[in-house]
Amino acid sequence: MAAVDETSAGGVVINVAQDKVVLIGRLDRRGRLLWSLPKGHIEAGETPEMTAVREVGEETGIVGEIIRPLGTIDYWFVAERRRIHKTVHHFLMVERGGDLSDEDVEVTEVGWVALDELEDRLAYADERRLVRKALELLEVTTNKQDLPVEADGG
Repeated sequence: MAAVDETSAGGVVINVAQDKVVLIGRLDRRGRLLWSLPKGHIEAGETPEMTAVREVGEETGIVGEIIRPLGTIDYWFVAERRRIHKTVHHFLMVERGGDLSDEDVEVTEVGWVALDELEDRLAYADERRLVRKALELLEVTTNKQDLPVEADGG
């Protein structure tokens, strides 16, 4: 079985005013809806940061601005008779506009989820760990004063 490396990028996008994070839901092979962070393949000529912003927009309809890197997750899976080693770069982002949209064919649902519901909603342990790290970073910023929030609150 051939092994292939794939690299993606995405992020934890927070709506600072509402203390919510945008998640995407995809159906697995058994028809179960699994919630995860938005992410996708890095295209030729893109940096991981560029990909994260683009993929968040494509998968959720939300415009995100990167605040800082959160970390990298890597894992193996099998698809189309290939072993795939996937590396995903994640960033902490703040919502800057847009409207929720699940128009991406790979996304079944999209939604804003309250910070205290993320642990229960996220399907993957690695993403739950990343979200905990993001929340710790947010707690360190006193009243989120270090996050760039626009004057109109949005």
